[in-house]
Amino acid sequence: MFEKCCDKCSHSPDSPCPDLIACIQDGPLCHTDERCNDFIHQRVERLKRKNIETPVIFVGTATCGLGAGAEKTITEIEKWLSESKTSADIVRVGCLGICALEPLVDVQLPKKSRISFYSVTAEKVRDILPAVFDGKPPVEHVLGQYPQEDTEAWKNIPLIGDHPFFKHQKRWVLENCGIINPEDIDEYIVWGGYSSLSRVLKNMTPLEVADVVEDSGLRGRGGAGFPAGKKWKFAQQAEGDQRYMICNADEGDPGAFMDRAVIEGDPHRLVEGIIIAAYAIHADHAYIYIRAEYPLAIRRLEKAIDQAHELGLLGRNILDSGFSLDIKLKKGAGAFVCGEETALIASIEGKRGMPRPRPPFPAVSGLYGKPTIINNVETLANVPGIIKNGADWFSSVGTERSKGTKVFALSGNVVRTGLVEVPMGITLRQIVFDIGGGIEGGLAFKAAQIGGPSGGCIPVEHLDTEIDYESLKEIGAIVGSGGLVVMDENTCMVDVAKFFMDFIQKESCGKCIPCREGTRLMLEILTSLTKRRSHETMEETFTRFQGVIQLKRLAEVIQDASLCALGQTAPNPVLSTMRWFKDEYEAHVYERYCPAGACTELLNYYIDSEKCKGCGLCAKNCPSDAIMGAPKSPHYIVPDKCIGCGTCVETCKFDAIVISRQDVPTEGVANA
Repeated sequence: MFEKCCDKCSHSPDSPCPDLIACIQDGPLCHTDERCNDFIHQRVERLKRKNIETPVIFVGTATCGLGAGAEKTITEIEKWLSESKTSADIVRVGCLGICALEPLVDVQLPKKSRISFYSVTAEKVRDILPAVFDGKPPVEHVLGQYPQEDTEAWKNIPLIGDHPFFKHQKRWVLENCGIINPEDIDEYIVWGGYSSLSRVLKNMTPLEVADVVEDSGLRGRGGAGFPAGKKWKFAQQAEGDQRYMICNADEGDPGAFMDRAVIEGDPHRLVEGIIIAAYAIHADHAYIYIRAEYPLAIRRLEKAIDQAHELGLLGRNILDSGFSLDIKLKKGAGAFVCGEETALIASIEGKRGMPRPRPPFPAVSGLYGKPTIINNVETLANVPGIIKNGADWFSSVGTERSKGTKVFALSGNVVRTGLVEVPMGITLRQIVFDIGGGIEGGLAFKAAQIGGPSGGCIPVEHLDTEIDYESLKEIGAIVGSGGLVVMDENTCMVDVAKFFMDFIQKESCGKCIPCREGTRLMLEILTSLTKRRSHETMEETFTRFQGVIQLKRLAEVIQDASLCALGQTAPNPVLSTMRWFKDEYEAHVYERYCPAGACTELLNYYIDSEKCKGCGLCAKNCPSDAIMGAPKSPHYIVPDKCIGCGTCVETCKFDAIVISRQDVPTEGVANA
């Protein structure tokens, strides 16, 4: 924590100094003293790890890194250091973004550039570290090296910025993630942190802050895309002696983890953004609503808030500006609907998280009936950069109506999964193929689900669409929170729609009938499309056709009549897949056939008589007694009794079970 250069420095939370941040970064400012100047300069050099004397080993310990075994890697590193009597500092950092190659370990030796290694499991530690310390880093494990002033670059090692995963990105929000120690406020400050807050409190009025954010074109990154500065001005104009600022960190989308990564890798950026936003709307109380399923993010956030309090950046009279703010954490129970503003507010108030009709909007009447602004993590994490560099800097990137960058959580059937921060206007093809490395296993791209469970699927013919709020809406998708799931040719789009509808139906709070009953009915219709015909009664067949005919109409009614955004966007996955993959729906409805072969109940199973040895193992394990045959003779499957579970495939030792997407052939098999 902050060290005073001498007794002349009087800063404390009780006697705040308005020049604290500038003094830490480039002080002293209140007096002239060569010794103090050297003290602060050396401290900054040490925190920035320039001219280090002891080697430093950085290990990615965000949730993704820990899941890949980073804790075991650290234990093995400590063992090796002890056994080899080597001195080195170990620093835990956040996620660099390329989650597919975790655990990531960086090494910085004295006078040498920091070099990054990927997939450093505990077993690989002794292959990599001794070689690096001997000056011969194993190139097969190298991700790249960082360009650093006053250090010697490693020969024949590429810069990390030239790696295909990073080359096309523009890392503004994620610039510190994976680089600095997220649990050290001093590191954040010496790299420029809290300077925007200092500038705001010293030189800008709340209206001027809102003007800059509005001029930058920053839109809400939580999904709706409403202009952030405009939203703040609504709260400024609302009547009330008390205002609240809320950060929505309730990240509930399947496949989305960008907010968690920002908090785990750079929590002070979020804290700084919240303080600036609260100042802009005249709020002296702020909440961070975060789901309890994020224990590491909560721990680092709590530590960041405590450190900010100790340094006088939270609490009373921050930096002697007269502005005061407290931030409280509210842990949510993980209900998806609490991502909706009014449901989130109800949850903080201690009520069941259910939405209410709007207006009045929260900016007019929100938490406890007071004007309240809710922004998500990524939106607020953008604010320090906008204040520091100006509105023109931010708006110079992006499309005409969508400015800046957007963080996407890239997952699914893509080679390099992880977090990518790209400029608005980049194409989906660039994200999937240039950054993500294309489709796994050399398969063909089929679609990308973007925007979470309320988003839509983008087909191959729109791979070159420039991604922004408007263009995605035109093709039936949304930016949403930034979840981006890539699917290959073996993916069934009816099955995908069913998966997201199942999620939405379970997460509906049940308050309004269109959402509660409508999503349930849509799920039933989609499920009926993937069921085997032989198990269907005449009445069920009639009901299925009736449902299919009404599916689109039902989706439109849910969109129009639902109370909140959850219900209003719930049919998006179904509508977008019906729009772009009509052939697949027709194959399921009319031919009872799944072109992708993903709907197991629509597959046909038979036994190859030439391979079957008559061991009977398949018949013994078949749960529906659908397999017949005499011992040591080829067996056969009774189609009407087969439920398509695939147990026979798993148990057969002779690969005699054949799966067919079409009808069972009539020649060459025992059950023909």
